[in-house]
Amino acid sequence: MTDIAARGYAKPDVLVSTEWVAAHLNDPNVRIIESNEDPLLYPSGHIPGAVEVDWTTDLNDQVVRDYLGRDGFAALASRIGITPETTVVFYGDKNNWWATYAFWVFQLFGHTNARVMDGGRKKWVDEGRELTRVVPTYPATTYPAPERNDAEIRAFRDYVLKHVEAGGQLIDVRSPAEYTGEKLHMEGYPQEGALRGGHIPGAQSVPWARAANDDGTFKDAEALKAIYLQEKGLDPHKETIAYCRIGERSSHTWFVLSYLLGFDKVRNYDGSWTEWGNSVGVPIVKGPNPR
Repeated sequence: MTDIAARGYAKPDVLVSTEWVAAHLNDPNVRIIESNEDPLLYPSGHIPGAVEVDWTTDLNDQVVRDYLGRDGFAALASRIGITPETTVVFYGDKNNWWATYAFWVFQLFGHTNARVMDGGRKKWVDEGRELTRVVPTYPATTYPAPERNDAEIRAFRDYVLKHVEAGGQLIDVRSPAEYTGEKLHMEGYPQEGALRGGHIPGAQSVPWARAANDDGTFKDAEALKAIYLQEKGLDPHKETIAYCRIGERSSHTWFVLSYLLGFDKVRNYDGSWTEWGNSVGVPIVKGPNPR
């Protein structure tokens, strides 16, 4: 794969290579963070010095279906030993889909000094780089966390409904069978979580993994433009909302559109199909999009 800076991304600095991470393992100003779907991966071996941020226990409120608040984020930041000046680098399994999810949550609290390791856990392992089972500890910090900002990059159901009524751009990043309503989740997962299958009216189907190469790295800007702009006809200057089933796969597409292609305004609808498919009275389309 070509050098990250040569791929034509709008904001190439948001990605770092495995080589860059290997060279910064002992950098006190950098914290490596692993976030996975599979909770057994981190304890089985991780990048030396990397801390784990678990999406269920660390990023989500344990009672209300929502993310942690200001105090919770400050406590998490203190536990992993970061300040607002720390460069946090996320990586994980599934072509970094959970890494971009954690990245997105950190952006809700304004931690913009954040990167994603291109290729994720798969590329690090495939290259035969060092893994360890040693769980690191870092001195606790005091992190002056702001209130969570849901206004810029997050969409709620009623906002999405108005967006649909106005004919706004939407991307459904789930599998084709989920999009048509044949399935409620990906193949091989429990078919549960929603009472109705289908997609939000007007949503384009662009499965999230189309943005990744076989080695887990992100496709270059021209390949991404061919998918989102040329094939799907999306306008990067119009507001776009991405959704999936619970907001994790769509965070990957949010990352691609916002940082790699430089779309002006992208929101992640984290309520996604678990909320929409269970809501009373919202419009649902089954089958392929007629557009």
